[in-house]
Amino acid sequence: MTSAAATLARQSLTYFLETGRILPLPEDVPSELTGEAGAFVSLKKKGHLRGCIGTFTATKPSVAAEIIVNAVSAGTEDPRFPPVSKEELQDIDISVDILSEPEQIDSLGMLDPQQYGVIVRCGRRSGLLLPMLEGVDTVAEQVGIAMQKAGISPHEEIELYRFTVARHT
Repeated sequence: MTSAAATLARQSLTYFLETGRILPLPEDVPSELTGEAGAFVSLKKKGHLRGCIGTFTATKPSVAAEIIVNAVSAGTEDPRFPPVSKEELQDIDISVDILSEPEQIDSLGMLDPQQYGVIVRCGRRSGLLLPMLEGVDTVAEQVGIAMQKAGISPHEEIELYRFTVARHT
């Protein structure tokens, strides 16, 4: 059974592709989507990433509103991919990760790529990597990818943050 979060993400992207407008917030939002939190929407086609955009802290008044906007962004604004077409939407699997509040940590030993996502910061640059990603098995890989995404070189000093996710498919 598809979760309410993943269903809302699909409805949002479908609505946008059909109308060019952002889906209005439904009146019957489930209670688990009414609080505030960051959320990432990931799109996969035949098991391969097709788009992923999110926020690591709340930027909207509810998780539902966060999902609606991030689903459209994942499908149309991820710079790594061309926009999703209405025709291919049926072949796309959607998952939503709702993030806990990030906590600053002072050691790589406090990370586990299967349990925690990571945020690395150096000045104004920051990179994030979600937990439980296929092919990311070690803390070094996880932190290295996040640093690369942020344009942080290996010799630069970084701040580390970790978070957990509730994954909805």
